[in-house]
Amino acid sequence: MPNPVLHQLSVLGSVVSSQLSMWRGASVLPSMVSRQQPAQPLRLYEMEGCPFCRKVREALTVLHLDAEIMPCPKGGTRFRTEATQLGGKAQFPLLHDRNTNTLMYESADILAYLFKTYANGSDVPSKLRGDQSRPWMSTLATGVRGMRGLKVRASKAPAKPLHLWSFEASPYARLVRERLTELEIPYVLHNVGKERWQDVGPAMLRLKPGPYKPIEGSKRAEHFARTGHMQVPYLEDPNTDVRMLESAAIIDYLEATYAS
Repeated sequence: MPNPVLHQLSVLGSVVSSQLSMWRGASVLPSMVSRQQPAQPLRLYEMEGCPFCRKVREALTVLHLDAEIMPCPKGGTRFRTEATQLGGKAQFPLLHDRNTNTLMYESADILAYLFKTYANGSDVPSKLRGDQSRPWMSTLATGVRGMRGLKVRASKAPAKPLHLWSFEASPYARLVRERLTELEIPYVLHNVGKERWQDVGPAMLRLKPGPYKPIEGSKRAEHFARTGHMQVPYLEDPNTDVRMLESAAIIDYLEATYAS
């Protein structure tokens, strides 16, 4: 079982990381709340601790887009080779959109593409574009986490990708995404960012008291119906039929099941 004190210290570090990133990737654009997903999921080759990859994941949350995540930590071979063969170089993030036959590097270009293609041609919000200081702040946010989510660890490859319900700024979900990256475990990222002001706050301390009632027909409504909770991270592993909440328990499961 994970050490609860060490886990809470890790959560605290993750909260600081979200604060340094100004909580980007927490909320969804109002016009995207009931959006339909593309016919084929986007595929993103990336690593959790990379500041430029973080920019793309923030945009995916804002746009309520899901994605197949192919972790490419430093020293990894499971998907780095595939990414290099696909794009021609070992550079991340690398986005592959099979709906439009688009393959592209550079986080700024990817953001512009995502908003043009999946937000009715709108411009990238200034909060996501940031300024010249943003890469440094994002790098500092990774440093606060002890550079987690950057380097590979020995692991066993799952036969099928896992499924993770998350949103980018969640301090608890970040801990799970870091571990998935380090273990090179592919997963489908289901983004369930905050859809309205009533969603703001941790699961047990939201601004609006009382029973949680999601927006009908929204992704959060689907998640709530699936789990009976509006809480992330939530993991499903089709290889073992495991379904679970709570970051500490999920990390313990990943270590016991896939770490070598």
